[in-house]
Amino acid sequence: MDIERLFDESYVRVLDREVEGRAFFVAFYERFLAASPQVAEKFRHTNMARQQAMLKKAFYHLLAFYASSHADYYLQQVAISHDRAHRDIPPALYALWLESLIDTVRAFDVAFDDDVELAWRLVMTPGIVFMTFHYDRGTGRDV
Repeated sequence: MDIERLFDESYVRVLDREVEGRAFFVAFYERFLAASPQVAEKFRHTNMARQQAMLKKAFYHLLAFYASSHADYYLQQVAISHDRAHRDIPPALYALWLESLIDTVRAFDVAFDDDVELAWRLVMTPGIVFMTFHYDRGTGRDV
């Protein structure tokens, strides 16, 4: 199984499609915000168009991290900004993030199957582990 190819092809499919008039990242954030009052509160004052663009960019860094096991400067800065001392995104919210993401991929990818789901989970999980590991690491001194 070529994880990167499966992920890349699925990613192209989800970006090229609208479901119920909504683009992938719009639908993802709607689903994620509905997943928990705590999530909704974290995003209460967020410019969602900017947030969607940032997540789109982050996907490339997450894929690079998956492929290389090296956290680039961008991913390090995201980890710092999400730690307890800054945006305070607790590790439990990443599980909701991933499940919301997978549910959105399932709705958008016409070729979604177990292999595609596994590819998304495998590509996203190292970045999630990186983020949650640094949650209690202060102001990024260990990043």
